[in-house]
Amino acid sequence: MAATSGAKVLERFPAGSPRGSWPAEEYAARCRAEGEPATVVMDLRSDAFLVVVPSSEDD
Repeated sequence: MAATSGAKVLERFPAGSPRGSWPAEEYAARCRAEGEPATVVMDLRSDAFLVVVPSSEDD
């Protein structure tokens, strides 16, 4: 899992998906239900929605 701008990427979803960001939002919601502070961001460079959590100093 890559880290970007102080955030750890949990999962990537292609922006060209017919469902748009829904899969990423659904995945982030499941992570939040399990206690992870997950959010969805758009990575324009890779044209993907990323589900990220804040990176800890221990990573």
